[in-house]
Amino acid sequence: MALLKLGDDPVEQLLSRYPDRVCMPLFPPSDGGPATRIRHSRHQHPDSRPCINPHAAGLGIGSEELWACVPEDRDAEPVRPFGTFTPDLYALAEWLAACQIETVAMESTGVYWIPVYEILEARGFRVHLVHARHLKHVPGRKSDVKDCQWTQYLHTCGLLSGSFRPAAEMCAMRAYLRHRATLLEHQAAHIQHMQKALQQMNVQLTQVLTDITGTTGPAIIRAIVGGERDPVQLSRFRNRHCASSAEEIAKALTGHYQPEHVFALRQALALVGPIGPI
Repeated sequence: MALLKLGDDPVEQLLSRYPDRVCMPLFPPSDGGPATRIRHSRHQHPDSRPCINPHAAGLGIGSEELWACVPEDRDAEPVRPFGTFTPDLYALAEWLAACQIETVAMESTGVYWIPVYEILEARGFRVHLVHARHLKHVPGRKSDVKDCQWTQYLHTCGLLSGSFRPAAEMCAMRAYLRHRATLLEHQAAHIQHMQKALQQMNVQLTQVLTDITGTTGPAIIRAIVGGERDPVQLSRFRNRHCASSAEEIAKALTGHYQPEHVFALRQALALVGPIGPI
């Protein structure tokens, strides 16, 4: 068999960087020269890989199923499928613990990884959340290898770096803030729907009020939705700090009311109502 030199393969680079942590021993040449490593395929010789994380597992997560891979010497069936129901995730954690796994790597696929991450982290595993770009940029993957096997192999070799994941308290605060930002974004669209409905009825409320979601605007819009059409009566909802006079507001509220536009205004008001000043 011809002897091959270390090339650009990332695993072989690690072989040269960590000679004392490689599972495969050196093979002395027959001519008495310096010892040289023989390059093997990792599928034919699993022990030829560097053991940076010898107790590593890899996960491939989907919406309805996930696959887990552990080292071949830990179980008769090192690659197993699991469901995504909570009892299935607890069963996954039990199996990983029985296989003496200490660290788990998984790809950040949508939001499917979140419950898996939290359950495994609660069980004491060191979980590495890996960006999909990191997995794709590592060369040498074979087409017959599952995602979990490739992830487990790279994690064992120490080629994966985990993404930043803050503490549990910060994750909870971040979830609240992101949800609030989403609600405010949706609220802005519904406010625009309200403005459109008013404009279609030629109710020029935006010309006399700086913000229709302040104090005066919501009171007037609720009265319009409730059936009030008299502009003088509507102008009485004016806040005393409003820059526009009651006469100006009454003139702006003299509109051409149509049932379909009032219906659209009512719908937009109901969607905006629970959030913000309205």
